[in-house]
Amino acid sequence: MRKTKVKITFLVILVGISSMLAAVVTDHWAVLSPRVERLNTTCEAAHFGLWRLCKKSIFIVEEDPQGKGCGPISLPGVKNCSYFKHFTSGEEAEVFEVKTQKEYNISAAAIAIFSLAFMTLGSLCLLGAFGKGRDYLLRPAGMFFAFAGLCIVISVEIMRQSVKRMIDSDETIWIEYYYSWSFACACAAFTLLFLSGISLLIISMPHMPRNPWETCMDAEPEPID
Repeated sequence: MRKTKVKITFLVILVGISSMLAAVVTDHWAVLSPRVERLNTTCEAAHFGLWRLCKKSIFIVEEDPQGKGCGPISLPGVKNCSYFKHFTSGEEAEVFEVKTQKEYNISAAAIAIFSLAFMTLGSLCLLGAFGKGRDYLLRPAGMFFAFAGLCIVISVEIMRQSVKRMIDSDETIWIEYYYSWSFACACAAFTLLFLSGISLLIISMPHMPRNPWETCMDAEPEPID
């Protein structure tokens, strides 16, 4: 029964790992849009993730039914992507630092790396637990996966605050935003990995007696002098 529970949890963890990797390596966490004052003009929307910012020039022919912003981002246009220079100087880095609170993105990226590290350690422990007599590895595996989920949800909150600061700042042109599929993958990864980690911790707990008499009856009788 325990092996079946572990195998089911392992399948859920695989989905969580896939969601985590998709969130970390892609750049569709948030889509930003400036105000469009008139039609038949070119506007510049953007989407970004932990590592890269992509700007897209879109020629607007008709109003966006969802608002007055530039988009939707799926419209054809010229796309230009650049990686954030988190640890080096450069023109793009300086612009990004002033306009989007660069420290937010550095923090989110760093915590995401910790999340990947916890996820890797948890995977190694879980794979080792499938060996005979290695059930004790289930507990550290559960802890590592729970920590990985907590780290990625912290990254999600930091990115959310970063987007909010961009929209509220007077120095930026963005007026509208929405969270995209990479953000959804990160939220799914948190849910799946955290709950799976808790499940592994519960599975690894020693068997509890169904009633208090079970332990007493299993105990060795004391010798009578």
